Amino acid sequence: MEALATDKQQQHKQKINQVFAEVGKVVVGQEDMVNRLLIGLFTNGHVLLEGVPGLAKTLTVSTLARVLHLDFARIQFTPDLLPSDLVGTMIYNQREGKFEVKKGPIFANIILADEINRSPAKVQSALLEAMQEKQVTIGETTFKLDRPFLVLATQNPVEQEGTYPLPEAQIDRFMMKVSIDYPTKDQELEVMRRISNMKFDFTVNTVLTKEDIFDIRDQVNKVKISESLERYIIELVYATRKPLEFKLNELANYIQFGASPRASINLNLAAKAAAYFEGRDYVLPEDIKEVALDVMNHRIIMNYEAEADNVKTTDVIKAILNKVPINK
Repeated sequence: MEALATDKQQQHKQKINQVFAEVGKVVVGQEDMVNRLLIGLFTNGHVLLEGVPGLAKTLTVSTLARVLHLDFARIQFTPDLLPSDLVGTMIYNQREGKFEVKKGPIFANIILADEINRSPAKVQSALLEAMQEKQVTIGETTFKLDRPFLVLATQNPVEQEGTYPLPEAQIDRFMMKVSIDYPTKDQELEVMRRISNMKFDFTVNTVLTKEDIFDIRDQVNKVKISESLERYIIELVYATRKPLEFKLNELANYIQFGASPRASINLNLAAKAAAYFEGRDYVLPEDIKEVALDVMNHRIIMNYEAEADNVKTTDVIKAILNKVPINK
C-alpha cells in the first residue's frame, strides 16, 4: 500500500483521524456513519441516514458540525412546515416602505433535515432546488448558497403514519443512503453510563476549516482510478438494469427499475474518497465494493413480487458484487 506522498496529505490524514476522535468523545461507535458523512462532505454529496429512533443520528450530525468550522442549521421537518420556513420569505418593512428578504435556515453550510419524510411535497420541492442547484429562489430573486453546502437528512423507517414518502427524484439526489444499525452490547453499556453521568462533557474541539475541506476535496479529486475499474463501476450499475445479461436470473423478476447514471458518478467519487481515507492515491476494487451498498441501495426500485418474497435491494447489490467480474 502506497504511503501518502506529501506533507499536506499527511496533515489531512491526521486531521481526518482527529475528526473521528472528536466525534467519538460524544458518540459511542457509529464510525461507519461518520465515515459516510465525511465522504459526502469531501465529495460534495448529500447523505440520507435511515434508522430507528435512538441511534444517535441527530447527535452525530450535530456533533460533526461542531467539529467542523462551518455554519450549521437543524430543521425539524413536520407536516405543517412551509417552504418559506425552510428557504425564507419576503417581509414588508414599514419604515422603508418596501419588501425585504428574510433568509431561512437553509442558508447554512451543513443542514440537518431531521425526519425529512414528515413534510409535504412543496417543502420537498424547495429543498430539492437547494440540494441540486445550490441556490434558493425567494420572490423573484435567486440566491447562491454558501459553499460547502451539505444536506444530511434522517428518516425513521418504522413509523410510517403521517409521513410523505420521498419522491424517487429527490432520493436519487442523495449520494448515499446509510442504514444505521443498533449498537453492540458493550457500546450500549457505554452509552448508558455516559448519559447517566449528569456531568458528562459534550464539548468538542474544532478540527477542520473551510480551507481544509476544499483542500481535501482537491486531493480526493486527484485520486487515480484505472480504466478497468471505471468500466467495473459501469458494469455494476448496468447489472441493476439488465440483470439477465449478467446471469442474475433469480433477481431479474424482482427489479422494476435499475440505478440511474448518478449511481455511476457517485460510486466513482465515493470510492476515491474511501481510497484517500486509507492513505492511497489510487482506487482498489475493495474501495468500490465498500461503498457500493450505500451508493446504490436507494436507487434500485423493487416490484411487488420482491416485497412479497422479502427480497431487499441489499440482496440484489450483494448478488451483483459477487457476480460481476473485474476485467483487467
